[in-house]
Amino acid sequence: MYAIVNIAGKQYKVAEGDQLKVARLSTEVGGKVDFSEVLLTDDGKNVKIGSPAVKGAKVTAEVLEHGRHKKILIYKKKRRKGYQRKAGHKQDFSAIKVNSISIGTTATAAPKTEKKETTKPTAKKTATKTTTAKKPAAKKPAVKKAPAKKAPAKTVKKDTK
Repeated sequence: MYAIVNIAGKQYKVAEGDQLKVARLSTEVGGKVDFSEVLLTDDGKNVKIGSPAVKGAKVTAEVLEHGRHKKILIYKKKRRKGYQRKAGHKQDFSAIKVNSISIGTTATAAPKTEKKETTKPTAKKTATKTTTAKKPAAKKPAVKKAPAKKAPAKTVKKDTK
């Protein structure tokens, strides 16, 4: 039996007894955590898919420890510009152990009975087609542009020798 659970915005496939590292949880070490946002469950015979979550399904886990992952280095460089930056990041995590997956009770809804609408036959209306001639769109008056001003002619003085 397994389930797909949404934990802190990420989806994990979990089974009973699995240990995994998830984003840090606020629960103390040794505390119990319930995840109610179960997206899919499979018990070997039936597969239930939620929309968005399976109603009544729940995953119970125990927090084993809190810690930090290995450091990830971030290095930035722009060639020929003398720009270099080096930084690191260590993400916090919580190690959890899945204790149980409960599918919950699923009550099957009674099938809906549809009422058949009785419609009386109506006489067909004979509609006469009336065509209306489309009027041509009114033209907007053209915008008159002011004549461009000419630049004054340059006078060139000649050297007389």
